Amino acid sequence: MPSDPYRLPDVVRPSEYRITIHPDLDAEAFGGRVSIEATVTETIDEVVLNSDGLTIDSAQIASAGARPIECNHELDAEHERLILRPSAPLEPGPVTIEIDFDGRFNENLVGPYLSRYTDDAGIEHKLATTQFEATHARMCFPCWDEPEYKATFAISLEIDERHAAVSNGPEIGREPLGDGRVRIDFAPTMVMSTYLVAFVTGSLEITDPVDADGVPIRVVHVPGKGDLTPYALEVAVAGLRYFTDYFGLPYPDQKIDLVAIPDFAFGAMENLGCVTFREAALLIDTDRATQPELQRIADVVNHELAHMWFGDLVTMSWWNGLWLNEAFATFMEMRATDAFRPEWDRWTDFALSRTAAFDTDALSTTRPIEYEVVSPADAEGMFDILTYEKGAAVVRMLEQYLGPGRFRDGIQRYMRQHQFGNADTTDLWDALEAETGEPVRRIMDSWIFQGGFPLLSLDLADGKPTLSQQPMAYAGGGESTERSWVVPLRYRWQAEGADEPTAERVLLDDPTPTALPLDDAPEWLVLNAESASFVRIAYPPDHLMDLAHLDQGVLGAAERYALVDDAWASVLAGETSSTAFLGLLEAMTAETDRSVWARLIGGFRSLRRLTGGEARERLEEITHDALSPALAFHGLAPEPDDDDKRRQLRGDLVRAMGTVANDPDIQEEAKRALATGRRDPELVDPALLAASVEVVASVGDEADFDDFVAAWKAATTPQDELRYLGALCDFPEPELVARLHPLILDGEVRGQNAPMLLRRALLNPVAGHQTWGFITDNWDRLVDAFAASLIVRMCEGLVGLDQADDATAAAAFFAANQVPTGARTLEQILERQRVQVALRVREAERLSRFLIA
Repeated sequence: MPSDPYRLPDVVRPSEYRITIHPDLDAEAFGGRVSIEATVTETIDEVVLNSDGLTIDSAQIASAGARPIECNHELDAEHERLILRPSAPLEPGPVTIEIDFDGRFNENLVGPYLSRYTDDAGIEHKLATTQFEATHARMCFPCWDEPEYKATFAISLEIDERHAAVSNGPEIGREPLGDGRVRIDFAPTMVMSTYLVAFVTGSLEITDPVDADGVPIRVVHVPGKGDLTPYALEVAVAGLRYFTDYFGLPYPDQKIDLVAIPDFAFGAMENLGCVTFREAALLIDTDRATQPELQRIADVVNHELAHMWFGDLVTMSWWNGLWLNEAFATFMEMRATDAFRPEWDRWTDFALSRTAAFDTDALSTTRPIEYEVVSPADAEGMFDILTYEKGAAVVRMLEQYLGPGRFRDGIQRYMRQHQFGNADTTDLWDALEAETGEPVRRIMDSWIFQGGFPLLSLDLADGKPTLSQQPMAYAGGGESTERSWVVPLRYRWQAEGADEPTAERVLLDDPTPTALPLDDAPEWLVLNAESASFVRIAYPPDHLMDLAHLDQGVLGAAERYALVDDAWASVLAGETSSTAFLGLLEAMTAETDRSVWARLIGGFRSLRRLTGGEARERLEEITHDALSPALAFHGLAPEPDDDDKRRQLRGDLVRAMGTVANDPDIQEEAKRALATGRRDPELVDPALLAASVEVVASVGDEADFDDFVAAWKAATTPQDELRYLGALCDFPEPELVARLHPLILDGEVRGQNAPMLLRRALLNPVAGHQTWGFITDNWDRLVDAFAASLIVRMCEGLVGLDQADDATAAAAFFAANQVPTGARTLEQILERQRVQVALRVREAERLSRFLIA
């Protein structure tokens, strides 16, 4: 066994796979044959490739011009390897390897798996589909299942002639087999990694293709949902054109199918030409959807299309580079969505998801963005918020520092150099350095290879603005270690009497305090212009309040968002009191931007969790007084000229007034709106209807719960299904929320959704402890039922249990019970729970005394 038992010996390199799969959906099994053209690079006695859970029926190897040699074979289950031993050594040169195998479809949403749906007649149907990233292609066919072993793939499927099938390439042949089955051949792909191979087959419908400059795009879906496909096609056409222009290279393969799968663990998967999605991330009725629901589909479609270049065309050499694939696709999704709907102001909205990355990265249990990956479990652990959101944020930081034009020039250089091949993170930095002359590698190494981020503190004591940095850390977590970063920072200020503000950039590469080179005393100064850098800012209290009181439009929306977000982080760090934070919230209620309002509302909600009784009633009054002028300005009825963000802001304010401010008038209005919307959705604005669902749930009774269960089951769109299903977690009586438990255990709630429901129920103050008891009592059963990647996501709701005994109990439980994947993420969740406990101990009594004084 080599020193690295999870890396294959680099002595055989595949170049072409021909794969035939014959799925039997009734038996939930499949058989197949793979023929692999490969090159042997040195004399060897055995061929080692990956296989996991397959039965190998036969294997043979033929050298060029020679007869095939039968091979003995051995399966190494621990390391997921198949070892072929021919009867004579193999000399360097080309070989053909043929293996016959059998396997079974699973229902754990990885590898080759089954998805199920029930049609309008109540008949259940099965689909065979695949999810191979990170290391699950080996569950479907023997292969070199590492990203550097790129090859072409020609797929053939032998299926029920009544079924449809799609794979990576377009269909090029169809042959009846005479037994009710048909053989479908798909064109060979470009060279790519095994994790991008895909097929889907079953009773499906396929839209007519739309053309995007010569590339046909289709949506594949279960029967009866064709009316929910036009929006995704519109996004995909726009996205494909955007990326072709941005990367300076055409789409690298032949077609694109967007496939909606009823059961899917992630949001989507970038299989070349055969992109798979959760239904809610692809199918939508635009007349009944909210702006965030439309934006989510645009984001997810654009994310996967960006991968066709960044990930599929140029691929990481090994899984330690996965972060760059996902971070760059996340960055590019927002670029493309911003171009698709500029009025959504996508970059300001990114602040909402970036906040969650900050909250994880301020912990002692954070990790570097890039770290050593040894085993498949290590690779699976990289699919987290630090890979996606922090990674995208630091890429955005670099782009804004270099300038978008120079940054894109560097990206195009990188793509030209490495297309159809593999690359490492440093290859991108080198391309950007060559294009811009900036010290990109020195900057980015300080962000990629160490966890955390800096808190930049502004000192105005001597009249000269001075910045110092230290690691951001939350009180109640673990010990923070000394670190420093090379910080690309942009800042803006306006001098006394000046007509326009001035913007500058600086590279903070010295951990000692740095004076900003301002010639004149500023009338105002905002650090981290447009909130482009992945840093927190600590302003002197008076300076912060002066910024908060500036007229709307002086600071950008992202900058105003950061004032609130950084202030709450300071509360979590124990540096700012909850009462001072409340004062900041009240100072900013003239706000007009929807993203900033979302952060203000989140601040009021966070304070509400710290209160009870008379103090909570007083906080609700303060919240009401803060929100009601904005809601009065926008009104409860949409205007014909309202844009998407104004409609959504109205819904956000209604939701907050009905739940955080506990306004009985709004609650009654929500009940009326919901009743009207249930009768005829066209009569109620989608944002108001969605808000009304949550408001009614927050004060609902048993009759409302029954009504929501019926609405969930009768939903005709994925968004309505999730809206009513999720709201069942928010009811104010624990016994009502507990009615979800048997629905989860018997599988009536899909396994892709159930972990997220339990996460949400954990955050319900009246049902959290009961939900945690259900999870712990049924832990083994839930672990077996859910996709491994979703178990730790379910546990995120533990941060809502913020008493000291809660944290002790959770730690004791996980000392005896492991999560199947995401152990580092679990450590972060438990630390975040301890941070919330410390916050309650430190601030709950102080805030309550202040409110009832």
